[in-house]
Amino acid sequence: MKKTIIITLLIVAGLIGLIWLGSKNQKSPVADSGIKSALTSSEYVYDFGSISMKDGDVTKEFTVTNGTDKDITFPTLVTSCMCTKAYFVSPDGKTKGPFGMPGMGYVPPLDETIKAGESRIVRAVYDPNAHGPAGVGVIDRFITLTDTTGSSLKLEIKAVVTP
Repeated sequence: MKKTIIITLLIVAGLIGLIWLGSKNQKSPVADSGIKSALTSSEYVYDFGSISMKDGDVTKEFTVTNGTDKDITFPTLVTSCMCTKAYFVSPDGKTKGPFGMPGMGYVPPLDETIKAGESRIVRAVYDPNAHGPAGVGVIDRFITLTDTTGSSLKLEIKAVVTP
């Protein structure tokens, strides 16, 4: 009996250790590269405040500007959750997207260049119904625009979702 308890405890401790080690090595699909982008934005965080599931999608447009003297090419635009879609809007009004969460279906390449001194719109669309009835409460989502050097600009949307 004692031997069975000791073996069981060792197995449980081993499993806890493996879970702990596995969680330490996980990275977010939109992990910050640690290198900040040369892009700037008029705002980096937008709080929708309280939004109702019954009212449907909410949208925020961020203006991003290349303040450098060089053109910057962006191969990717991704979001931190499937409930959030991102769109890239050109000066002529053409929209590319939707761009979503990597690993959760096909995310098309962005492959856009922002010329020196120019601005673009990154449109974030959040669907409060995406998580169903369990999706009420505080949300915090990210849209990440990464350039060819690995630098990234992270934009954030927040809200409190109500039924």
